[in-house]
This record gives sequence, C-alpha cells and structure tokens, in this order.
Amino acid sequence: MKKKSPFKIFLFFINSTLATALLLSFFLPYVSPIKLPSLTIFSLFVPFLVLTNLCFLLYWTVKLHKNVLLPILVLLLGWFLTPPLVKFTNKEVVLTSDLKVMSYNVRMFNYYKWNNDVTTESKIYEFINNESPDLIAFQEFYQSNTIDIKLPYKFIKTKSIKDKFGLAIYSKFPIINSGSLNFENSANNTIFVDIVRKNDTIRIYNVHLESLKINPNKENFGEKDSERLFKRLASGFEKQAIQTEYIIKHEYNWKGKKIICGDFNNSAYSWVYKELVKNKKDSFIESGIGLGKTFRYIYPMRIDFILSDKKATINQFKTYNDIKLSDHFPIMSRLNWTTH
Repeated sequence: MKKKSPFKIFLFFINSTLATALLLSFFLPYVSPIKLPSLTIFSLFVPFLVLTNLCFLLYWTVKLHKNVLLPILVLLLGWFLTPPLVKFTNKEVVLTSDLKVMSYNVRMFNYYKWNNDVTTESKIYEFINNESPDLIAFQEFYQSNTIDIKLPYKFIKTKSIKDKFGLAIYSKFPIINSGSLNFENSANNTIFVDIVRKNDTIRIYNVHLESLKINPNKENFGEKDSERLFKRLASGFEKQAIQTEYIIKHEYNWKGKKIICGDFNNSAYSWVYKELVKNKKDSFIESGIGLGKTFRYIYPMRIDFILSDKKATINQFKTYNDIKLSDHFPIMSRLNWTTH
C-alpha cells in the first residue's frame, strides 16, 4: 500500500478549510447580518476563496490526484448559486436614446491628501467632463469652491449644515424632486432624485452603505487585535443591514423607472446586495466583462454597483480601472427603456 505524502495531506487540509469557507459563503446572502454579523465577513473573502480553490484545482489536476474533486465540486456549486466573479463576454451597444449613468466614490477629491498628486481634484473633473455622463452619483463628496462638473442640475446633501462632506447627484436633466434617507448614527447615507427626461420620470438612488474602514494600503485582516477587528466589521455589517432595509422600504413605493447605484461597501456575495438587487438588473452582470473590480485592494473586490429596474435594457457597462484617482474606480452604464 502506497504511503500518503504528509505534504499532500497538509495541502488537502488547507484546501478543505478554504473549500468549506467558500461553501459557507454561498449561503450567507440568505441570512441577515443582524442574525449572524460575525460570519458575514466571508462575503468579502469570496473572490480570494474562489481564486485559492482554483489554484488547488490546477495543482491537483497537474498531479492527477483524486483530491481535485473537492475544488471542482465547490466551484461548480458556486457557478450555479452565486453571481459570476468573472464575465468572459460583454455587451457594447451605443444608442442616442441611452441614459449614460456614472457612479464614483471620489474619496473627497483627495481633500486629506492621501494621494501626493495635488492635481487629483482637477483630474477627476477633467475625467468626468471628458466622459460626459448624463448623470453621475458621487459618494464621499466634498463640496469645495472649485467644483467643475459640466452638468446643469444637482442635488447635494452633506451630513450637517457646517459639514461639507456627503453625497451628490449631478444631472443633465431637470431634477423635479429630491430627498435624503438620513441614516441614523452613521457618517454614510442614501439620497435620491427624480429627473425628467423626455416624457419619462426616472428615480435615481445614490447609496453609500456603512463603511467597514478597510484600508487598501495595508492588510487590515492581519491586524494584531483580530477580536477588535471582527467586532468592528460585525457592527458595520449590522448597520448595513438596517440601512438596506430602510432603502428597500423607501424604494418600494416608487413604481416608475428606477436606478440604484453607489458604493455598497460589500460584495455581490452579501445579503445587502441580494436584497437590493431583487427585481432589478445588475449592469455588470448584464453587460460587463472581466472581474469588475471597483475597489483598489489586494484581491478583486466589486463593491460599487449600478442596478436598474427589470424593464431597462443595459447596453453597456464599464469599469475604469485605469483611473486611479481614488481608492475606488469609477463605473459607467448605458441604460435604455425605449424598447419596452
């Protein structure tokens, strides 16, 4: 009888642990973070868990080892149970009747000088004006005196009268109604506007769910005080769940054309995403390509989204991964309702 290699036994143990964690993550979107906040952290690790299981799949395949069945089984389940991590094909349609929508967490236009480039703010304005969206939703917006966005209508909501930080929506089309959900005990918020375009009234929500304070410049998950880290994340997930329920309750009363976009501070494998995407289309899934990475972290994280009602046609989706002026990448989608 052939003796088992201790190294392969150890590798299979690691593979089993990562496969179990990935399997667990498939079911977390069905459990509110309010009930199990500490386990919700796995929703952030899904891209990492998928990639590591893929590595094990390749390794066991090369070794012609039966252990390959474990990553194959788990990855196949993920393929059918979860949103895609990678899109291999995209849709590129440009119609004059499209509504071009952009969402961008601008990190306060570099107000705190996280980037040494003093021209960051002006470069953001230049990028946006060159892309010429019909509508743009800003998260982590700073109301400076030098704002240069070439769109005539806007709604800006800061956290207080004195505070210049908050959310903003700029529009090419008239804004006839606007409002704020005013999250309690949070620096984040959600605002909305109703715009009139031709004979249509379209509601746009700009969402910024509770921040988890994940630093893209270092590995937070290696913090010495891991218990404190997990408590902070658990608290953030609970707040996100409460905020999501508030958004869903508010948008339920709007029966017209609808867009929900912004920084969800959580992945497409989370409970908050699953709830917000119900009866909607995800622009990346409909028309995007690649990993859809929107947050500059050590592995691919898609936490910024553009969702629409089911009647919309998503003609295009783009992530601007070459624009490194914030810790988030801007995203853009072209939406159309003329065929319905």
